[in-house]
Amino acid sequence: MADIANSKLLNTGIPHVKDACVVLVKTEWNAAIVDELEKGCREILERQEIKKIITVTVPGCFEIPFAIKKYWDQSGKKKKPDVFVALGCVVRGDTPHFDYVCKAVTDGVLQLNLLLPVPTIFGVLTVDNEQQAQQRIGGKHGHKGEEAAITALKMIGISGS
Repeated sequence: MADIANSKLLNTGIPHVKDACVVLVKTEWNAAIVDELEKGCREILERQEIKKIITVTVPGCFEIPFAIKKYWDQSGKKKKPDVFVALGCVVRGDTPHFDYVCKAVTDGVLQLNLLLPVPTIFGVLTVDNEQQAQQRIGGKHGHKGEEAAITALKMIGISGS
């Protein structure tokens, strides 16, 4: 089981990238959970003095990769983001829809990481129920929005954006 205690993510240095532009792409589905992911993400970014944080809202997780690619393509050379953060929550239901959406968003984020010259961070919860989601927005499994922000900052440092 993934547990923040098994990670050095929070214990190693975060690069100083305060001039960075971070684009958060979040979903309308499961809004209460996703809003908490965004809140945690923004808190970390603001604590690190990131001034340019842009939020783009899409209907659901399936639409995240399209929105990121479209944003990249439409941003001018001087306005290109340094990193994208995908924020969403897919809760398992009674049909295979969960599996299709999870695979599509995961594959889409992977393709963006291989296609774009800047990273796309996977901050999408894929959970069996609401309780599992709650445990990942400040519960026993940490705060996945905060972790996504830290990952974004570290990846900006790696990518040299």
